[in-house]
Amino acid sequence: MIANNNDGERRTYWAEQMQLGHDVLQQVLQFEVRECGEPFASLIDAANAAKVEMQFSDSKIAGALDRIFYLRERLVGDVIAIARAMNELGWVLKIEDGFRSLEMQRQLGRKPELFDAILRKCIWENGGEIPPVELIFRRAGVLVANIPKFGTHMSGSAIDISVFRRDDGSEVWRGDPYLDMSERSPMRSLFVEAEALGNRLAITSLMEAHGFIHYPFEFWHYNKGDALGHILAGISGPARYGAVDWNPRTNKVSAVWDPTEPLNPMSVIEQEVVAAMQRASAMG
Repeated sequence: MIANNNDGERRTYWAEQMQLGHDVLQQVLQFEVRECGEPFASLIDAANAAKVEMQFSDSKIAGALDRIFYLRERLVGDVIAIARAMNELGWVLKIEDGFRSLEMQRQLGRKPELFDAILRKCIWENGGEIPPVELIFRRAGVLVANIPKFGTHMSGSAIDISVFRRDDGSEVWRGDPYLDMSERSPMRSLFVEAEALGNRLAITSLMEAHGFIHYPFEFWHYNKGDALGHILAGISGPARYGAVDWNPRTNKVSAVWDPTEPLNPMSVIEQEVVAAMQRASAMG
């Protein structure tokens, strides 16, 4: 059963979940990371070599930027094992996203479709009024990491996924498509139908059997071996994967110079709010 659909309850739940997400990320900020320098490997190449049926998104991440289906080498085998287990269940694992460079993450944080959706939720939370930019900054940072240390995609240790059925190609429905930004986004949202919640948890069970921990505030995101994963799994650390710059030609990684520096500072978020409101006004 879905919890009471009262709008006030939905707003309260959204605000509580976003604050919990912010609190978790503050723990990540303090967590020790000892970057191991492990190189990357291709998920597509590994799937082909293993003859495992998988899918990979063909959409752009933001602007003209292609998605990069690479992870740290030691994690790729885990993903292939998960995909094989899903095949045996009659499912196909679709990788929606893998590694993101800092520039990819920076642009994603300003992507109009995502930013506008988050802003609408913040206005809804604030009773129809535009809230202070500080609140928008915090809410957006929970759903699209704005600090490299928070963003496990930038450490090459995270994947966003969907799952489909092998027999008819239909999606194993989780209540919403990838990428939803609402009070239904948390893994165990009170506002998701029972069948969809069951699918979310069944998929999560497979992922976590191989060490990929779910991010509680996004039902599509799983990561392993980084500060966020250690905190969520109760591992005392230190984490081996941190935000890195990756050279795809040499397959060398180097730790980001300052992983605590926002990719889009408050002044940029303020400008994006103005641009979003202009887009909304133009649409009537």
